[in-house]
Amino acid sequence: MSEHFPHLRIESDEQGYLVLRDGLTFCFYFHRAHEGLGPAILQALERFQRALPPQTLTLQPDSEGYWRTLKPSDWEHIQRSLLQDEWPQVTLISDSKGVPEFSFSYSGVPMDVTTRGDSIGRSCVATFGLPTEYLERHGPERVRELALEIAASLPFTSGYASLCFNAPLDLMGVRQRVRELAFSYPGMEIIDDSVSQDIGSRVRGAHWLTFLGQPLLSALGGASKLRARLSTSGTQVLELDGERAVVSLGTWPEAGDSTRGATLPAYRELARILEPWLYHRDSDTLYDPDFPPEEQLRWERRFLD
Repeated sequence: MSEHFPHLRIESDEQGYLVLRDGLTFCFYFHRAHEGLGPAILQALERFQRALPPQTLTLQPDSEGYWRTLKPSDWEHIQRSLLQDEWPQVTLISDSKGVPEFSFSYSGVPMDVTTRGDSIGRSCVATFGLPTEYLERHGPERVRELALEIAASLPFTSGYASLCFNAPLDLMGVRQRVRELAFSYPGMEIIDDSVSQDIGSRVRGAHWLTFLGQPLLSALGGASKLRARLSTSGTQVLELDGERAVVSLGTWPEAGDSTRGATLPAYRELARILEPWLYHRDSDTLYDPDFPPEEQLRWERRFLD
């Protein structure tokens, strides 16, 4: 374990394919339809790619879900999809042994879905994934700069940059392993694609970098009032413009360690302020025996209780 986070590696078999590793994620939610978002998403993806080694994101899924190597014509199709499709779905990963070290995904929402009562909270979502080795190699300041560069073009409702459990939760037994680890390392986010189905104008939680757009920032009284309510050393509130801000909790992202009493007081302070707008899963939508509703709620409230 490093000073700031554990190095997690769980293999599936004797071939050494990783099904869980520690990672870093930038995730942004847009409580709106995709229409008009394409140029901003494309610009963010280009900024992300410029920060990676050449030819890093080389695989995408085909129509049957198998990974295949990208061709130059595929990049043209991705660009057209983001700019022209009503609800583009894009997933790109690095060629890694098991869970990908680097990744990008975007899921758009068509116009008619956002106006239906049963889908009123559905949001577009963009996710950028990095290994923690990138963080250690380049340092937290460069990673923070990258997150801010990516966020600059995005009209997000909310977002975050955080340590995370990089794992395919739909693989048998993996979600249970993540649940077993999650309560020990409260600063590590669980990446869950289903959150975008109903997050709406809420915020996922308190993270190393917590991005706040509208109407969240206004509901909190704006950046200056939010700054006045946060007193933990190392916490900063940076205005991105009049409509958006980011809360930064210390120099490094921290996993914490509940077994050693490292409960992350800065994260707890921010979570208490954000509590009225925190996202909680609707327990009636899906019962998951590997992460039952009472355990899910306990994890979502890990900085509050």
